[in-house]
Amino acid sequence: MAGTIKVTLVKSLAGQLRNIVASARGLGLRKLHQSVTVQDTPENRGMINAAIHLLKVEKTA
Repeated sequence: MAGTIKVTLVKSLAGQLRNIVASARGLGLRKLHQSVTVQDTPENRGMINAAIHLLKVEKTA
């Protein structure tokens, strides 16, 4: 079973490429400083890696 990851949007999506914005939205991030908990799956990791420069990622139990 995959663990979970807490992802927080720490920089604005304004001016970013469409695929980066889509990745952040796909993770459920809409507003600045919003946090979501997602499963640690390869699909979610790919979305996180696309927008890593805008995110803060923490491993949760």
